[in-house]
Amino acid sequence: MELNLPLWLYYVLGFPLLLGPLITIHELGHYLVGRWFGVHAEAFSVGFGKEIAGFTDRRGTRWKLSALPLGGYVQFKGDMNPASIPDADAAALASDEDRIGSFHHAALWKRALIVFAGPATNILLTLAIFAGFFALYGKPVPADAAQQMTVAEFAEVSPARAAGIEIGDRIVAVEGERMEDFRDVQDSILLYPGRTLDITVARDGAERTFAVPVRSVEMEDRFGNVSKVGLIGIASGASSFDFEPQGMIASLGLAVDHSLGIIDMMVTGIGQIFTGERSVQELGGPVKIAKFSGEQLSLGAMAFINFAALISLNLAFINLLPIPALDGGHLAFYAAEAVRRKPVGPRGTEVAYRAGVALVLMLMVFVTINDLVSLPVFGN
Repeated sequence: MELNLPLWLYYVLGFPLLLGPLITIHELGHYLVGRWFGVHAEAFSVGFGKEIAGFTDRRGTRWKLSALPLGGYVQFKGDMNPASIPDADAAALASDEDRIGSFHHAALWKRALIVFAGPATNILLTLAIFAGFFALYGKPVPADAAQQMTVAEFAEVSPARAAGIEIGDRIVAVEGERMEDFRDVQDSILLYPGRTLDITVARDGAERTFAVPVRSVEMEDRFGNVSKVGLIGIASGASSFDFEPQGMIASLGLAVDHSLGIIDMMVTGIGQIFTGERSVQELGGPVKIAKFSGEQLSLGAMAFINFAALISLNLAFINLLPIPALDGGHLAFYAAEAVRRKPVGPRGTEVAYRAGVALVLMLMVFVTINDLVSLPVFGN
């Protein structure tokens, strides 16, 4: 049954319904693997800052809900703080009793697995959701593959027509990569507004390649969100898809392929921001996540679950970046420790972690301000 609620209420509901479970699952990955290896967790928090509610279990772990719902942490025995920054002096002076259950006295490979477990659970959740969709709905395949890849008509403004492509041409490849269906063609073009791409078509039994400049177009969705996409002004001869039933193993393989495609798009988008091809205004922070989560919730459960899978994959990707204070930063230090056969010096560790925390905080402030100025109340 469809609920006709005001959109602002979906915003209020969507954000905690999205981030609450994703943060909990991420931190549970750290906690469960740590517990498996005998490392004691002193605190498990969903959110940062002041504790709102909580309890202490029989193992001495404080489970709590904190005021700032923008993340979470598991603080293990021996941690200086929730970011798991090591205290070299305390570690060196620790007694035999203190070393029992201490995170920083665990074997290197155990520490690495505990840290990696958080992003890994987010990845597994994403794969489970996508695999469930493929198992439930099937794999989309073109009803008429040859006709779908055939150019049926041109838009009023068509760079493809201007470059020499004709009606009846069948698209074979984009930038040398073979295309399976028209969605592959769209995905290969949408991300590259302003570039010139080599489009290979089949015509009269032979393949021809045309350099097609991709038109940059700003498109607006039903909620008023504007995105810059690339178009070459062609229409497919057939757009319908059939859905082939899939078993669980095949669905998992499709979920992996789909997730890798999303990661590739994420890396491409971030790279375009650094090179100036895209505006930094396209970066999104907590305000935009709250907005998008509410919009997707208003579209129904399936849309919201799909969005949760995308955000879960984003959380894993961001946490694995080699920035000190993030999981990827810890793993980078452990890799250095494995190569050097000894930990990085305390001074270098402290400087790196302080710089990492400062970088993360500056990025959070930047994307939050970026989110706020894009809201309608500021005239955008």
